[in-house]
Amino acid sequence: MLLFSATLSLRAQNDIDALLAAGVDDAQRFANDYLAPGTNGLMYSMNANWFNTADAKILGGFEISIIANAATIKNEHKSFLMDTDLYNNVQFAQGPNAQMVATALGENDPDVEVVLTYDDPIFGQQTEQITLPSGIGSSTANLLPTAYIQGALGLVKGFEIKARFVPKIKTDDVSISMYGAGLQFEMTKWLPADKILPVALSGLVAYTHLDGTYNLTESSGVEGENQRLENDTNTWLFQFIASTKLPVINFYGGLGYIKGKSESDLLGTYRVSNGLTTSEDIVDPFSVSSEVSGVRGTLGTKLKLGFFRLNAEYHLAEFNAFSVGINFGFR
Repeated sequence: MLLFSATLSLRAQNDIDALLAAGVDDAQRFANDYLAPGTNGLMYSMNANWFNTADAKILGGFEISIIANAATIKNEHKSFLMDTDLYNNVQFAQGPNAQMVATALGENDPDVEVVLTYDDPIFGQQTEQITLPSGIGSSTANLLPTAYIQGALGLVKGFEIKARFVPKIKTDDVSISMYGAGLQFEMTKWLPADKILPVALSGLVAYTHLDGTYNLTESSGVEGENQRLENDTNTWLFQFIASTKLPVINFYGGLGYIKGKSESDLLGTYRVSNGLTTSEDIVDPFSVSSEVSGVRGTLGTKLKLGFFRLNAEYHLAEFNAFSVGINFGFR
């Protein structure tokens, strides 16, 4: 699930690198608008289920969790307005200069054709027609999933440390990994009436990092060497949490703030042909980035049966998300 999420912003590069024939600036402008909704949704998805209670564990208390998340994709995330008046050498083959086209989360149906213009030193101005890339379309039922393993350990005075990770996953074309760390601190543990209060109140600070590499050399439509897309994503979560303190079934919720940045670098050598006789080597063409910052509300419930626990939660944010966790632990 995490492998799919990380590669959704990489898989359509076959056609993005073809835009290099129109110039680096045009290719970079398109890539930034095309990739941003996918990387933004990923940042919201990978920050779900950092907690399932505000009641911090006692010293030595622990919990191991297997967590699956999914951010929901809205229609507004599936397309963007591409205005060719802002491009130097790109025009739509048909229709007006400004049209809605697919992002990495959408689908062009029917295909959208654009005409690239470039200058050849011998033949003068030349044109080439290409198809704009589609995204994942409806193949995921409008969901953007992530999954990982998480652990939590109780410290003293209401403090609890957390860690989550996905070990490095490698295929022929893709390599990704993810890790994160958090600190939860329960304010009600510092009160004299902690043992009799029916609710717990906590704060949480968490950091998550994801990196991925997609090898483009075999699938690229442009000649060259060592072609790849590298992604580096970093997020911070600041969360206030409240929960009940009952023996079996509990409810929890909170208000949080997510801030993150995702950077994607198109690297390697791309040999763009200018007509029949000449070509130009473009090395490490461009970098694009997207940022998120916004408030998130959370509602969840947790079932506790001795060593086994099960929780489910829903988040309201720019990208709504839901999550389930299977948990094993003590206290």
